[in-house]
Amino acid sequence: MSSAPNVTRVTAAGVDWLASAATYPRSTLALWEERPHAPVVLPCGTVFDVVSAPAIFGRRMLDRLWDDGPGSGPVAVFRGRVLLFSAPGTAQRLPSLLAWEEWGSNRTEAVPPLLCHGTGDAVTVPAPAAGDAPGDSRWLVAPDTRHPWLPGPEVVLWAAVRAARAAVRISIFPPADQDAKVYDVSRRR
Repeated sequence: MSSAPNVTRVTAAGVDWLASAATYPRSTLALWEERPHAPVVLPCGTVFDVVSAPAIFGRRMLDRLWDDGPGSGPVAVFRGRVLLFSAPGTAQRLPSLLAWEEWGSNRTEAVPPLLCHGTGDAVTVPAPAAGDAPGDSRWLVAPDTRHPWLPGPEVVLWAAVRAARAAVRISIFPPADQDAKVYDVSRRR
C-alpha cells in the first residue's frame, strides 16, 4: 500500500503552475475558469518534462517513490498511462541512464518502455477539476503549489529500476539445482 498523498484536486497555485507551461498562460487560465473539467495540451521542456509509463508499471514506480524514496511531484493518468511530471531535462537524460542500466537487455524484456516527453513535445494534462472520477484523465497526485518538487532523471531511474526488479525478480545467480542439498549457513557460529 502506497503512502502517496491523496491529493486529487488541483489547488489555485497548482493551476497557476500548470498554466505557466502554456504558450499563452492567461488563455489557459481563462479556458479553465470557463470549463474547469476540460483537459488541455501543454508543452514540455521549460516548466516540466513528463515520463509516461504503462499504468501498472507506472503505479509501481510511484509506489517506490513514495514508499522507499523522496515522493513525487504531480502525477496524472491519461489513456491507460501514468504521467510522472519531472524536472526539465529529464526526457533528454533519462534514456541514456536507462541504456546504461541495460534497460533493453534480455534480463529486462518484460519491462515496458518509458516514453520521455521533453523540449518539442506536448502532453494532455487532466483538468484542474478532474477529481478522482474514473476515466481517461485524472490526477493521482495533483499540483498543489506554484513550485512543486519535480524528480530529476536520477530519481526517476532509481524508481524505474526498483519497480522493474520487483516485477521481474532479476537474479545474477543461475537457477538452483533441484536435486542439490541446501544447507542453512546463517546459524553458523
